[in-house]
Amino acid sequence: QMQLVESGGGLVQSGGSLRLSCAASGEEIGVYWMNWVRQIPGKEIEWVSGINIRGDRTFYRDSVRGRFTISRDNAKNMVYLQMDSLKPEDTAVYYCGPYGGYGVGRIPAQRGQGTQVTVSS
Repeated sequence: QMQLVESGGGLVQSGGSLRLSCAASGEEIGVYWMNWVRQIPGKEIEWVSGINIRGDRTFYRDSVRGRFTISRDNAKNMVYLQMDSLKPEDTAVYYCGPYGGYGVGRIPAQRGQGTQVTVSS
């Protein structure tokens, strides 16, 4: 069972940036597609971004494309999400997780405790 710890969240003004990190242990991430998802209060969890095993293909939901960048370091068992030009509607708890297959739009069953991102207007 993979354990995941997300970090890097915080309070930032609109237009600001944050870099989220996801540290995995217990299993190697190098055999999994990795996703970032988020949960906005009162709404269902939604897929944000995904990256393939080799890290050479990345995917984003329309509302974050061009502002967010996902990356991974399989040697370090880490996944990252660089978030720029943040907007108040990006406020959410962000989670990372593995997906066994093509993961675009998929919500990982395994996730960490999440990291809170709050964007003030």
